Amino acid sequence: MLLVLCVDLDDDIGRKADVETPVVGRDPVEEAAVSLATVDPEDSDVNVLFEGVHIYDDITDEAVAVAAVSGVESGGVAANRRVGEEIDQVLAGLEPDDPVRALVVSDGAQDESVLPVIRSRMDVDGVRRVVVRQAENLESMYYTIKQVLDDPETRGTILVPLGILLLVYPLALLADVIGVRGSAVVGLTSALLGLYALFRGLGLETALDGAVGRLRNALYAGRVTLLTYVVATALLVIGGVEAVAELEALQATGDPSGAEVLAALVFGAVTWFAAAGLTSSLGQITDEYLAGRFEWRHLNAPFYILAIAAVLHAVSGYFLGRASLSYLAAMLTAGTLLGVMSTLAFAVVESWRAPA
Repeated sequence: MLLVLCVDLDDDIGRKADVETPVVGRDPVEEAAVSLATVDPEDSDVNVLFEGVHIYDDITDEAVAVAAVSGVESGGVAANRRVGEEIDQVLAGLEPDDPVRALVVSDGAQDESVLPVIRSRMDVDGVRRVVVRQAENLESMYYTIKQVLDDPETRGTILVPLGILLLVYPLALLADVIGVRGSAVVGLTSALLGLYALFRGLGLETALDGAVGRLRNALYAGRVTLLTYVVATALLVIGGVEAVAELEALQATGDPSGAEVLAALVFGAVTWFAAAGLTSSLGQITDEYLAGRFEWRHLNAPFYILAIAAVLHAVSGYFLGRASLSYLAAMLTAGTLLGVMSTLAFAVVESWRAPA
């Protein structure tokens, strides 16, 4: 059996014509159309109901029924749910011999958003969209624009750049009033648009949202790493300043080679960078312990940092003539032994503490 199904998602039939839905049968649907046309002749759902009757009259080679169902004025999920409930009532009353197939009649894209609900209950042979010829596609365009503006993702993508562009002229006028060159405002606006385009194009908003979320969780959870990372950042900055100062001192004595420049930067920064690494690693170890995820091998990190720092300090000092060959050999040996011994020691401790 073919069911000609007229869909009124915003319930104009019930709200305006006071007709209870679902409406089943040719004559009841025609009466509902006349009632709605009497109350509001400009309502597009009038055309939908009359088109449903027209299709019903044209089909003579198979069993056919016509019905009208409606949703609620607010639309959305509630409207789709009510349409589904009314379709169930229609199907329960038909009791056909063959499976029911639907031919959906609507007045635009908004009503057709309920198609998944209909397809979950019966096969859909087709969709007949009925619009006034003089206003063809107008409702669909309105609904599409409305959907775009209701979507937060699309709204931010379209409206934010448009808003910045529209602000260029009034900001330039305001700049002239307060004595600022208008070209500066245009340049700043262009920079904002460029940064926004790069931000959206590279998908950095997801990374930023994730970073903000992690920072908020760290603040609320009282994580030690939040403090140690701040201290480590300060130590890294100090290390960079010391590296530059060491390089300037070296350049003041002559024309250094590339290896000497690199050695000076490392020699000036390595102590502070090692302190930053120790601070952040100890904070991470503390948080792992408080969270119950501590493992003994986590303690390798501070020892590795000390070993690497000792080796780099000795190598860079040797290239700068501030360390002897014997000191370099001693530091290389000590760094290697420190790393190996710490790894073995904590591996042994973990094996002892592991459950049998």
